[in-house]
Amino acid sequence: MAEQHYELAHVFADPTQTVNDARGAASRDLNTPYTFPNYTKVEWNKISDSLRQQIRVANGLLPEHEKSPLNAQIFGKIEREDYSVEKVYFEAFPGFLTTGNLYRPLGKTGPFPGIVNPHGHWGRGRIEDIERGSIPARCINFAKQGYIAFAYDMVGYNDSGKQMDHRYGGENEELWGLSAMALQLQNGIRAIDFLESLQDVDSERIGCTGASGGGSQTFILTAVDQRIKVSAPVNMISATMQGGCICENAPNLRLDISNLEIGALMAPRPLLLVSCTGDWTSKTPSVEYPAIKSIYSFFEAEDKIHQVQVDAEHNYNLASREAVYEWFAKWLLDVKDTSTYKEAPYKVESDEDFLAFADREIPSHSLKQDEILPAWIKRSAVAIDNTKPSNEKEHKKFTDEMGSALQHSLGLHIPKSSEIMLTEPKGAFPTSYQTNLSAQHLVIGRKGIGDAIPSILFRTEPLVGHDPVVVIVHPEGKAKMIDAESGEPLPIITDLISSDRKVLTIDVFGTGEHGEYERSEETGFFTTYNRTTAALRIQDILTTLLYYATRGDVSEVSLVGIGEAGLWGLLAAGFTNIKNVVVDAAQFDNNLDSSFLESLPIPSIRRVGDFRTAGTLITPRNLIIHNTGQSFNTSWIEDVYRSMGAEENLLVRKDKMEDDEIAGRIAEL
Repeated sequence: MAEQHYELAHVFADPTQTVNDARGAASRDLNTPYTFPNYTKVEWNKISDSLRQQIRVANGLLPEHEKSPLNAQIFGKIEREDYSVEKVYFEAFPGFLTTGNLYRPLGKTGPFPGIVNPHGHWGRGRIEDIERGSIPARCINFAKQGYIAFAYDMVGYNDSGKQMDHRYGGENEELWGLSAMALQLQNGIRAIDFLESLQDVDSERIGCTGASGGGSQTFILTAVDQRIKVSAPVNMISATMQGGCICENAPNLRLDISNLEIGALMAPRPLLLVSCTGDWTSKTPSVEYPAIKSIYSFFEAEDKIHQVQVDAEHNYNLASREAVYEWFAKWLLDVKDTSTYKEAPYKVESDEDFLAFADREIPSHSLKQDEILPAWIKRSAVAIDNTKPSNEKEHKKFTDEMGSALQHSLGLHIPKSSEIMLTEPKGAFPTSYQTNLSAQHLVIGRKGIGDAIPSILFRTEPLVGHDPVVVIVHPEGKAKMIDAESGEPLPIITDLISSDRKVLTIDVFGTGEHGEYERSEETGFFTTYNRTTAALRIQDILTTLLYYATRGDVSEVSLVGIGEAGLWGLLAAGFTNIKNVVVDAAQFDNNLDSSFLESLPIPSIRRVGDFRTAGTLITPRNLIIHNTGQSFNTSWIEDVYRSMGAEENLLVRKDKMEDDEIAGRIAEL
């Protein structure tokens, strides 16, 4: 019997015992070539709303902030023969300014279509006027053609540069879904609000166009805001380059997807893809355009997508602009023959006539750069508090909305039972362990993912049928659940087995049988394209719980999270229907961003309610949170359990529960 004990210890503890997990491969980045999946109509209809949700969560839009007054200032009007240009600034949110210029037709009767004009990384931003690209040229011509055009600054450019730097953002901001991209998306959404507030704008006819980084802003805005009826991202959507600036790479934005899916979310609204031969859009006619057109075919809207390629370097030049003029005339002006929509001669005003703060000071109440995050957190706290459920109806709404938000923050895939595999690895040790006890070496994974969750299933012999299963997760892996010298499982396992339960211990990603991996979290914009290690560990717990929770031969599932693994388990359990959850809070301070950065550096986790949301999703099931100390705040969770009349199902302990008490509690539940 001793020999078998040592063999069991070997599987737990031998560092040469490893599994191959595809998630450990080289990290994806902005230049990783992407193959657009061959989506079916059913698949696209199923995922499109989820993709929009992913974009919203990545950019800090959920739960929604209350919209504040724009307090728009329009001034410095200059009138030319057939158009005017004015200076504008308004508050996207209190103290945060969107700055730009408003171009309007003269001598025509409105209301007019409105066009939102974000710009790319031109040296002079919205006032750049060179052969390769001119924002004033297109906006002046839009006004001449009968549109109201609003051109606004990228964050940190021109007037916006008086408030902040373009390369805004960091680890703390990531926790709150705040980034340069998030701020630019705020600007875009409020730019639509601004145009809609103008009496001479037809709010049913609003378009959007921009090139390069402005193209990124265009397709992100059109993906989440249905008010954009026609769009033309220029020189941006590509299967080989996703955007090289921090303002194009919000954390979590492109998990499992690329700009092709984001662009395709415009369907079935009219979309023009303008590409060129001299940059990463050179293959648009043969690669990106057919891919996105395949989505339009699901809506029988192939006539609403078109592509034009210009023989030039990266640009928004005359040829590109004229392609856009024709497209917008067709769909926003209802012009049958658009061939006459060519660029008219134009004169650009002086910088002083464009810049809002050339002759006036930036408002004294505007936020300084280091005040943006605190203001964002304050608004987010109000938005989160407003979601707190106080009855069953509100709880269901919370589960649908905030559950989805937390899921996207964590990057979780919720597999069906048919998508989870259980295999026995080569060289697995004999299942016969003791006279009445067996220990089986298994690997859990998801079909098509290539993940691997090594596990040991302890059970009595012979099997008695529909036994409960207890999943135990240790932060250092399943090796910590056995005495390496004797080969004996720790008492918590034998105690649980003695109460007629099976016990499963697992190695989550990066622990136990997982070896060294090629992936590096130092890759540029890592979190834009890859899940953090903490998120993958939460996924592994979820996958394991779902596998056993959906088995017909398992009567109930319980989770025990030890140490830091208790935090992972608390975040995972709400996405299952398991009966009992016992987690060690590890005296984690869930009021401090620094705690999350150290242990749970997951994008947007604070913005979507972190453990408040996780605990609410578990309500009203049995939940024990112990080892809270003085730092892990459970007041929100306690309030929700109380409001749901389920306070008897929640136990919170400041001290750390001993293993025998945990086993006893589970046996009683």
